[in-house]
Amino acid sequence: MASRRPALRSGHPTLQIPELRQSRFRGWSVVWVAFVIAVFGWGVGFYSPGVLLLTLHASKGWPVAMISSAITAHFLIGAALIVYLPEAHRSIGLAQTTIIGAVLAGAGIVAWSVASAPWQLFVAAAISGSGWAATSGAAINAMVAPWFDRDRPKAIGLAFNGASIGGVMFPPLLILLIAKIGVEAAAVAVGIAMLLVIIPLSVFYLRRDPKGLGLAPDGLVIDSKPHVATLTRSPRKDLIKTKGFMTLSVAFALALFAQVGLLTHLLTRISPLLGENGAAAAVSMVTTSAVLGRTLLGWTIGGRDRRLAASANFLLQSVGVVLMIISDAPTVVLVGCVLFGLGVGNVVSLPPLIAQHEFRAADVGTVVALVVAFNQAVFALAPAVLGVLRDISTSYVVPFALAAAMQIVAALIVLIRPPRRSASE
Repeated sequence: MASRRPALRSGHPTLQIPELRQSRFRGWSVVWVAFVIAVFGWGVGFYSPGVLLLTLHASKGWPVAMISSAITAHFLIGAALIVYLPEAHRSIGLAQTTIIGAVLAGAGIVAWSVASAPWQLFVAAAISGSGWAATSGAAINAMVAPWFDRDRPKAIGLAFNGASIGGVMFPPLLILLIAKIGVEAAAVAVGIAMLLVIIPLSVFYLRRDPKGLGLAPDGLVIDSKPHVATLTRSPRKDLIKTKGFMTLSVAFALALFAQVGLLTHLLTRISPLLGENGAAAAVSMVTTSAVLGRTLLGWTIGGRDRRLAASANFLLQSVGVVLMIISDAPTVVLVGCVLFGLGVGNVVSLPPLIAQHEFRAADVGTVVALVVAFNQAVFALAPAVLGVLRDISTSYVVPFALAAAMQIVAALIVLIRPPRRSASE
């Protein structure tokens, strides 16, 4: 007789472990699809603007401040639209929303490349920011979360590693393509590649969810017997007022502000110490460490305290940043890069995991979208703020010290816990 499991916290019906499972749980295929989409989503939507900034400034002579303002607009527009991503998924479907996002992201990078006047960059930002909203963190979580409960940390960690790989691949690839064929042709090539990859993957893997296959999270079979009613979603305004949301969003907004600002200025900070090639290698070490740190967390966190893990993650990063402040010795700076990098990936992947534990399943998607939107609106300002501090102070001591302080404050705030939910929720 098949053993029974109690109803899941997520409100799924009573489940039973099947005698014979499918040879391969489809959820892991969806994770790899999400990984690939994250490679393109972050590669085009997060890392490409920095390359375009350098290229457009050098080729057209437009002020860095003007181009940076358009990049900030790109992220702010994305933040505004991410709030409504769950509604888009419910109304037109996850696959269709992702395809539209890929089209907009591809069209956006082309629009950036063909701009003939600075004001056109803001039009391009509206297009690219819309595409980024549909292919960034909230979208990746929406792809993976329905398929996993017990194994969600591993699945989320693997999917979000695509973001780090995008950071490794896209900047040097874009720079190479721009040098070989020009910025317009390079943007067209990247945009077409994005569509050729994401459209078929979305059609074949994102159009059906576990329920459509008679499955619940982690590949368990849905019992055909009567079950509890589906949980209703809480209003967005009620979720925003909760202690759990406020401490989660503020802590990670501070951490991401520090992280994005540091990543933007890291190359400039360490190039005088390590040389251009050495600095590029150090940035690659940060990205490699991010993959390692996220993978380790996904495989080891299990049922452990996720807020405590986030706090430790922020503190580890702050130690790395402090090392980069207090020493110009190459070895010390490289150690600092590794320590900072180990936490980079987890700053992106931990919010969905914390939300999974603290909010009802019906509300997790909305909470994650709201947190991502708030974080993005805050970190969009980071490169400019740290840049201004650098210019005023004439060194990176003050801006890096501010980033480390923000990470320490985030480590304290994230430990402010919400009241425990009752078992009935």
